[in-house]
Amino acid sequence: MPGNRNLHDSSRNKQDEFYTKLQLIEDELDNYRMHFRGKRVLCNCDDPYESNFFKYFAMNFNALGLKSLTATCYVTSPIVYTQLDLFGGEVSMQSHKSKGVQGGKQPYKIVITEVRDENGDGRIDLADVEWLIKNKKNVLTRLKGDGDFRSAECIALLKETDIVVTNPPFSLFREYMALLMEHKKQFLIIGNMNAVTYREIFPLIKHNKVWLGNKAGHFWFKVPPHYEEKATDFKIDENGQKWRRMGNICWFTNLDFPKRHEKILLWKKYTPEAYPKYDNYDAIEVSKTDDIPCDWDGAIGVPITFMAQYNPDQFEIIRFRKGNDDKDLSIQGKPTYFRIIIRRKKGTKA
Repeated sequence: MPGNRNLHDSSRNKQDEFYTKLQLIEDELDNYRMHFRGKRVLCNCDDPYESNFFKYFAMNFNALGLKSLTATCYVTSPIVYTQLDLFGGEVSMQSHKSKGVQGGKQPYKIVITEVRDENGDGRIDLADVEWLIKNKKNVLTRLKGDGDFRSAECIALLKETDIVVTNPPFSLFREYMALLMEHKKQFLIIGNMNAVTYREIFPLIKHNKVWLGNKAGHFWFKVPPHYEEKATDFKIDENGQKWRRMGNICWFTNLDFPKRHEKILLWKKYTPEAYPKYDNYDAIEVSKTDDIPCDWDGAIGVPITFMAQYNPDQFEIIRFRKGNDDKDLSIQGKPTYFRIIIRRKKGTKA
């Protein structure tokens, strides 16, 4: 599929620096605003001078009623020490030197506990956040380690937070999710929908501990200058900035939201010809979510894209990929692509 090559390339070459567009963040976060009042938010894969996650929460700090906002970056971030400000210009080198950030190749953290009209222009906006970072003590400080989310220093920050929101490295998604679950954190993170098939992730999905967010699809991400040019799913904008389009991107979360409980409208009727059964499991094959028959109460095999519309009040998840013989599901001896076996819950109507 278009965009999937970039995902595979990311995993194979450990190219994990994909910067999320602000619009993508805004569109998704609008569905969860009720969860953030009085909460401590952590963006632990985000250089504050580049991350639109940090920018979003800084801009909406008061509107969301946040208690605090913390952002940390990894030492190999290509924009560490480039002194970019929140608007893409240059930050005073002296302001960084005064806080001990310049030199030493150590990443930093930013912790914000309030946003006021610091510059006296009569309004509260990102300019006030920039003023805070430049002028207020203990807002921006150096980390002792490399800023890796798995480090003891960053785990300590994780323990102190309520909700984590970020775009973690695609190649480390399993480890990142495991850390969130170990520390019982609420989260909203970007990932590849194929992560649903990971043996570490699927049980969390099945047992309703993790689910997909509101938006899923193919999205463009800003990438560093050293990333190679591609024949497809790649562009350079008028400012010389490189972009790559990533396929099957979705949000993973354990924050509830209204759309998650919207029923999938079913209208197709079951026929044996249209819905063959698997050789090794008593379930029918359905290659598209829209084709789920409204009059079938037994088990159904659906593609992983079903998870983008999954309503836990309407369906239950039974198993993934394997038949009763522990081999891949097949029809007339031919294996199907990965399938999730579901069943409509009793008492629910199409």
